[in-house]
Amino acid sequence: MQAAEQLVREGKLDDALATLQDAIRKDPSNAKLRIFLFQLLCVRGDWDRAQNQLGVAKELDAGAVLMAQVCSQAIQCERLREGVFSGKRTPLVFGEPAAWVGQLVQANKLLAEGHHDHAAQLRDQAFEDAPAISGTVNGEPFEWIADADVRLGPMFEALIEGKYYWVPMTAVAKLEIDEPADLRDVVWAPGTFTFTNGGTAIALLPVRYPGSEASDDDAIRLARKTDFAEPAENTYLGVGQRMWATDAGEYAMLATRELILGDGPPEIVEPEPSDG
Repeated sequence: MQAAEQLVREGKLDDALATLQDAIRKDPSNAKLRIFLFQLLCVRGDWDRAQNQLGVAKELDAGAVLMAQVCSQAIQCERLREGVFSGKRTPLVFGEPAAWVGQLVQANKLLAEGHHDHAAQLRDQAFEDAPAISGTVNGEPFEWIADADVRLGPMFEALIEGKYYWVPMTAVAKLEIDEPADLRDVVWAPGTFTFTNGGTAIALLPVRYPGSEASDDDAIRLARKTDFAEPAENTYLGVGQRMWATDAGEYAMLATRELILGDGPPEIVEPEPSDG
């Protein structure tokens, strides 16, 4: 396994896969190898085989059952996500969507269908109507923030309770993102939302822009870099690691630990103790 891990560190995914598969042939009942293979297949976007390895891993190790359940749901969400960005599906929107949210969803569909001008008109209107939100990234202040990919702009992507959502930034007071600790964390970063109404949600956050798993560049697949295509004027579509644009500069998702939006989480006022 160490040889395969070293090859991943070197960004050689094909070699890592071949080495890992050889190790599994020699030790097929090793659950750790199966879990590593599942993660590597997710990086490559081989969702069916990744799902199969999850099934094998939980049969070999009862301690992997919860992880397998969560990650199996995440794979299903990735399939739905592909449909959303190909214009065939509509994302679930977290909370009560404002009018600009619907415009952004429709703009994404039009873009996927090749209607660049109409998509740009709707998207520009959505961006104009969406409130600018100030805040901080890792303690550094900004006056506005948006996803650098125009398909999303003032929107987060998140997997919450096994479902794929678009989450308007206007609904979020704070987003905390765990530091990457495993290979699957470059596919889905664990995080916690605190919403403006005081509620919280544990989430998995897609790290890579849609379609990154199909890239020929392993650095893109591993979320070690970000590139943007411009199929039409001012229409920037990302591959690789997600970037957030602000007036103060750009921030890579995997380097972001805490994002405070607006006034941050509402304060919880403790009731005064009664004398009686």
